[in-house]
Amino acid sequence: MASGLRQRVTTGLLLAALIVAILLWLPPVVAVATVMLAVAAGAWEWSAFARLTSVGTRFGYVGAMGIAVAVAWRWTATPPALFAFLSAAAAWWLLAFGWLASAPGRGGPGAAATAGFAVLVPAAVGVGRLVLLDPRGQELLLFLLVLISAADIGAYFGGRALGKHKLAPRVSPNKTWEGFFAGMFAAGLAALAGGLMFHVPLGRWIFVCLAVALVSVVGDLLESMFKRQVGLKDSSALLPGHGGVLDRLDSLTAAGPVFLLGLLTLGAPT
Repeated sequence: MASGLRQRVTTGLLLAALIVAILLWLPPVVAVATVMLAVAAGAWEWSAFARLTSVGTRFGYVGAMGIAVAVAWRWTATPPALFAFLSAAAAWWLLAFGWLASAPGRGGPGAAATAGFAVLVPAAVGVGRLVLLDPRGQELLLFLLVLISAADIGAYFGGRALGKHKLAPRVSPNKTWEGFFAGMFAAGLAALAGGLMFHVPLGRWIFVCLAVALVSVVGDLLESMFKRQVGLKDSSALLPGHGGVLDRLDSLTAAGPVFLLGLLTLGAPT
């Protein structure tokens, strides 16, 4: 096994073990605190997309993100407010898809800085509320991570084996339509397994899961777009073999709020 691949696998296994331990064996408040810490790290990395270079301005961006998360968290304390907030987040991801499809090269530092709030604040609220709102919230979050991992792994291997037609060449040249459909197929299998595990109506559940897998691709591509604009391969070098926190969370930032919105709309497992 090449050293780079060995490093990637080792880091991935350690991260997976840590996540499983937090979600299955520790209190929900620990999971929420971990989410908020990850969002703070993501905000630090996102500040580079906004071309903030000094330590002070980057910490200022992280602080502003923290204030925005706190305000959004307080505002979403009631079900109607949470539903409205998540609906706005879903609408943002539709706009992001349009941005990627029509003008992926446009948008300067100000647009990047603003987009960071649109990406990370709903992710913090959506994932954090998911953990706390449902008795099986931690298990649901673990399933969500498995779902988007299945989509990502399916896309990777499907693209390598079959990929010929580029999905978004101006944003992420290595992604293909063949890989995309392979990822959706893998996500569908994960959704079926999850539906059986949670004992929910399979039709509604699989619909939500496939929508989540679809939007997770948009989250991945959006981060790739911003990295490409500033000439970065990875958002940072924090995680050996994997890049930065955003490189691991890009799909989750989109999937988290949409998953919770789907559960609230169609009925969460209890």
